[in-house]
Amino acid sequence: MGNPGNTFWGILVTILGILCFPANPLVLTGILEVESYLPLVIAGGIVWAFGMVLVMAPIVMFPRKGGVSKGKAYTGTTLLVDSGIYAVVRHPQYTGGIYAIFITTLLWYPHWLFSLLGAVGIAAIYMSCKVEDKLLIEKFGDDYRQYMQKVPGINVFAGFIKLIKDNQRKGN
Repeated sequence: MGNPGNTFWGILVTILGILCFPANPLVLTGILEVESYLPLVIAGGIVWAFGMVLVMAPIVMFPRKGGVSKGKAYTGTTLLVDSGIYAVVRHPQYTGGIYAIFITTLLWYPHWLFSLLGAVGIAAIYMSCKVEDKLLIEKFGDDYRQYMQKVPGINVFAGFIKLIKDNQRKGN
């Protein structure tokens, strides 16, 4: 059976993800009436696209660089991937979910309920990342611990800044 901590956070994130999905069931069914603003809708579309790129990254990266056996699921990595987006954040799918679901929905439908649900959703994703880090330490050991020291978990901005500074130090 799976890790109970991970199961709890996974279920919570799933429920909040449904309630806060950009094609929002609360708004589409008329349960919530929310005013939308074109500049926020446009910004939300950009944020959604960015988030979806992050969500898709492991599906592309793991089979190419993660030592996934042919015909196996992309999650069956045997090698630690620390290049590409994984040089910026350790958990791009979780990070992408934050952008594509919680931030996009708040931009498209600025309502206090989505602020509250989004904050809880982001906290649940953060906790899921902590559980995932423990599992990855078990799988990859000290290599993953060292990787954790170099690359932020979900803070994409800190990750990009760190990557730029590291490249400047190396003379790239």
